[in-house]
Amino acid sequence: MSRAVEESNRRLLRARDAMDRRYAEPLDVPTLARIAHVSEAHFIRTFRATFGETPNRYLQRRRVERAMFLLRSTDRSVTDICMDVGFSSLGTFSRVFRDVVGEPPSEYRRRGPLPPVPSCFAMAWLRPSSFGEARGG
Repeated sequence: MSRAVEESNRRLLRARDAMDRRYAEPLDVPTLARIAHVSEAHFIRTFRATFGETPNRYLQRRRVERAMFLLRSTDRSVTDICMDVGFSSLGTFSRVFRDVVGEPPSEYRRRGPLPPVPSCFAMAWLRPSSFGEARGG
């Protein structure tokens, strides 16, 4: 791997790590591109080529993953969880959640509490891999 590719990957990982840490904050492409020290267009293009999804989709999936955990481990309202994971609209949250998980948040919650296993195993088992796979496409 060339030095330029290594540096590019490091920059993209820096931005992805920021999304993982700050998923509940209002992050946008200009902010993430600045973290990666590249232009917005280059950031979107190289992020997708490297990680297989756009930065926006990755961030939405990370937010949904956190919401999945909260829905099954707390009794907080869907609206509170929606806002706490970084969505500003319950409608958008519900639509994105359904796209990622394959069912609405309320139905997902009805499955009951998470099984008593180490959280790393539960999260890996429950983690959706991508938008299209949840819907079979």
